[in-house]
Amino acid sequence: MTRKQRRAGFIALGLGIIGIAIGLVLYAMRDNIVFFYSPTEVVEKGIGPGTRFRLGGLVEKGSVEHTGAATIKFVVTDLMKSVTVSYTGIVPDLFREGQGVVAEGAIGPDGIFVADSVLAKHDEKYMPPEVAKALKKSGRWEEGQMNQDEGKGTAQ
Repeated sequence: MTRKQRRAGFIALGLGIIGIAIGLVLYAMRDNIVFFYSPTEVVEKGIGPGTRFRLGGLVEKGSVEHTGAATIKFVVTDLMKSVTVSYTGIVPDLFREGQGVVAEGAIGPDGIFVADSVLAKHDEKYMPPEVAKALKKSGRWEEGQMNQDEGKGTAQ
């Protein structure tokens, strides 16, 4: 075996080991990877029950309903499509209708998104980047647009 062939063999072996290591890392992280979708993407992709993902958009006005001691139902919209969300727990203090929200969970067998965490914006000018991007993509939100109903809140 010549010197050139040995070097090529070591390079191939090294690339193979790196490829296996990357594959093992991705396999180990498969349960921790959570994708973000807007309501329009959820409907268009036909995401089925049991698939974990983050759902982001605006809390639709008039949709918040307290159904139990600590259970709340509300509708998340990107101004094109809507998804009903059920959450059991304490919602953030800044959670309210017409504001940006990101909920993490999965769609239940009844078609309702069951969230295990809900994140709300942290001040009147901030909107989660994923939500702002989804609204811009839908053509319903523009840079610097004000939330006319409450007179505050702009996309960043």
